[in-house]
Amino acid sequence: MRRSEIREHVFKLLFRVEFHDAADLDEQDKLYFEPLTLTEEHQKLITDRTKKIEEKLPEVDGKIEELCVGWKKERIGKVELTILRLAVYEALFDDDVPTNVAINEAVELAKKYGGDDSPSFVNGILGKLVK
Repeated sequence: MRRSEIREHVFKLLFRVEFHDAADLDEQDKLYFEPLTLTEEHQKLITDRTKKIEEKLPEVDGKIEELCVGWKKERIGKVELTILRLAVYEALFDDDVPTNVAINEAVELAKKYGGDDSPSFVNGILGKLVK
């Protein structure tokens, strides 16, 4: 499985954080993986990566608010916020992902899942990480 595919699954699992209580997330994981034909190894990789990001959400969200001058996290669309969370985590805490790759992959996710303005919004916010 390619990294971009893993990233997309992580994005989808992270997205549910906005809609479910923490106590329900393990059950949500099971429901998510049920119809998919992924190996146990890939499921574990995706789940572990998602949990690592969830553990760092306070720090990640703090960085996002710092980058989004004049915007509160609550004003950002759920899709865009989830993409930003994933990319900021990768850029700051994942030594295996170069920052430019995290940004490019985030823009691709924004093109696929966000609205018309999502790619430029995500790119603009994440571009501040490299300045």
